[in-house]
Amino acid sequence: MNPENNEQPAPMPSRAGPTDFADIALRDELRRASVWIGLAAVVVGTVYMAQPLLVIFAGLVFAAMIDGGARLLGRVLPIARGWRVALILLGMVAFLGWTAWFAGSQLTAQAAQLPAIVEAQAYRGLGWLEAHGVKIGSADLKGFVEQALGGVGQLTRVVGGILGGATTLFLILVLGIYIAAEPRLYQRGVAWMLPMDSRGHFHGTAHLMGKSLRMLMFGRLLGMGVEGICTWLALAIYGVPMAGLLGLLTGLLAFLPNVGAPISGLIMVLVGFSGGTTMGLYCIGVYVLVQTIDGNVIVPMVAKKTVDLAPALVLGAQLIMGALFGILGLALADPLVAMIKIWLERHSLRNAEIAAKAVAAEG
Repeated sequence: MNPENNEQPAPMPSRAGPTDFADIALRDELRRASVWIGLAAVVVGTVYMAQPLLVIFAGLVFAAMIDGGARLLGRVLPIARGWRVALILLGMVAFLGWTAWFAGSQLTAQAAQLPAIVEAQAYRGLGWLEAHGVKIGSADLKGFVEQALGGVGQLTRVVGGILGGATTLFLILVLGIYIAAEPRLYQRGVAWMLPMDSRGHFHGTAHLMGKSLRMLMFGRLLGMGVEGICTWLALAIYGVPMAGLLGLLTGLLAFLPNVGAPISGLIMVLVGFSGGTTMGLYCIGVYVLVQTIDGNVIVPMVAKKTVDLAPALVLGAQLIMGALFGILGLALADPLVAMIKIWLERHSLRNAEIAAKAVAAEG
């Protein structure tokens, strides 16, 4: 018999190792520290992965728009969901094609004239201020106009960058289509990775988030359509130059709540005053009327069925997201804040239910 086979395992050392702590309080503190270190690691990882995470969230938002359209179409057209999604996508392609044709055939010349008109009106307005006692030197005047035009140029470059970001746009579209085609498949996949006692809560939260996101995007698109069409018709009736371009810009910028409306209104008023004081005042009236309809009719109607967000909270999120991620972060700040609010409310409600059950069990 081989004596090596009869060797007994070495006894466990009785001395404490470097990871053994006899002090219970010290162990608790180490656990807390590990939690904070893990949280910091998650934050750092999120910062480094923020751009792809934002693209994924944009895909979810686009999927919510497709899903909302398919659900709305299902009320009048009882066909399979796949066909309804296909019809919504075909409608989007048709609308984008019409917009490209309309912009290319009728708005190209107007878009080329717009910077010159804005520049001339800026000089005219600053000259009026100087004539009424606000002393502005020629160098200051030139610097102010150049800075303003530089901001417009930056906005133009941002828009051009978005249009040129074919890869990001393609990923958002593909993600949105895949998620909208089989939303429950991905929801079940995420739920499968959670503990069993948390899956019901997750499904309830996901349902509420999806419904709120659909209503939020519906309100956003409805506001864009109303503002763009009403602005276009009102300006065209009075004969304001570039009515079609101004209506299109107003509709597109309405996708950015709290930020897009002042920008489009400023451009509209500057173009209006290029045709005289009366036309400028008329443009101001159109802007006030359109924003009143959107703010007092559309927004409250949608807010009743979705998350009611404080305007200051949304604006602060837009400033932060816009500074960090550009135009994409600015556009997604509103739905992101809404989803975070829903998650916090659901989490708070769940904690309250657990606490109530604990109190009932003790009693």
